[in-house]
Amino acid sequence: MATGLLILMGLLFLGATWATVHIHPAFVWLQAFAEAALVGGLADWFAVTALFRHPMGLPIPHTAIIPRSKDRIGETLAGFLKDNFLTPRNVARRLDDFDAAAMLAAMLERPASGGRVRRGLMRLGEQLAETPAAAAIFRRLQEGTLTRLRDLDVSPLLGRMLEAAIADGRHRPMIDELILWAGRTLDSQEGLIRAMVEERTAWVLRLVNVDERIADELVGGLRGLLADLAADPRHPVREKADKALANLAFDLQHMPETQAKVERVKRDLMASPALADWLEGLMARLKDGMKGLGQGAFARDIALAMATTLREDPALPAAVNQLARRAIVGTVADHGDRIVGLVSETVKGWDAGTISEKLENAVLRDLQYIRLNGTLIGGSIGLLLHAVLVLAGAA
Repeated sequence: MATGLLILMGLLFLGATWATVHIHPAFVWLQAFAEAALVGGLADWFAVTALFRHPMGLPIPHTAIIPRSKDRIGETLAGFLKDNFLTPRNVARRLDDFDAAAMLAAMLERPASGGRVRRGLMRLGEQLAETPAAAAIFRRLQEGTLTRLRDLDVSPLLGRMLEAAIADGRHRPMIDELILWAGRTLDSQEGLIRAMVEERTAWVLRLVNVDERIADELVGGLRGLLADLAADPRHPVREKADKALANLAFDLQHMPETQAKVERVKRDLMASPALADWLEGLMARLKDGMKGLGQGAFARDIALAMATTLREDPALPAAVNQLARRAIVGTVADHGDRIVGLVSETVKGWDAGTISEKLENAVLRDLQYIRLNGTLIGGSIGLLLHAVLVLAGAA
């Protein structure tokens, strides 16, 4: 349209000039309008074109402004973003009404969004698990675990844990379970016990079934003892066990001999290939678990449970929103220069043709309207100037 109007003004100027000479002098008004419109249109065409390239390919000074100034444009744009948008105060003010918890809950509740989240988690887990960085992290975790175990003074730690368990009575369920295990073992190994008694009884005594009576007494006595232990929490044997555990807790914390024994056991365990194999298997299961993120109903149930908690827990949304705001503002404060630097470096990395094309496509329509307005306004000004000249000549 702009170019067509410019051509039309050129044709109108030629026609009006011919008509002024051959038809009627009044066509001079149309000639003045067309002449000024043609000048205005050409001037604006030159100005618009000079922003992006050399007009008609001629290396006229101060043309192709954007390609020549792309580095400066990138730096100016980055500075504008930094000074007017990416400041902690501006970002914090914009985040006052930002409800990250509600947004997250809604996303987890929507089936489509939940599916995207799960698929995203799955892809993220698979990508992370297969990266060299993940292998290095798993290796460092394994090495770090072994190093921590090697440097850890285990005996006092075990002593304090045992002492705390005894003080709270948390050892009693373990003793109960041990008594039940002993009862089950006695039942399953009764035949072996009777065979051992028979083997160690003289043959003369076996003739009168002494071995059977001894075995019955032994098995019955053990079974009765275990029943008494299970029924009586204050049984003397239980009290002796409590005292023995308390002594062990004390020895683990304060007796060098006991601590040395525990340290030897720890060193033997550390030297065992079985521990390294166990840790390696644990890391492999962790890696497989990362690959399985987002799979199946388990992940869907987790997503819905998280959404429900975010909706119903009065304290959690406030904590999530506060964390999100602090994270975003902190990121801007710590890495704002890098963010705007990315803008600057990206623009600098574009070739001249790319940045000209991107900016021209963004504002081309408005620039063509500038050309249209320049043509029409130029013609109107030419008509006005001609009228001034006519009035001045008449005066």
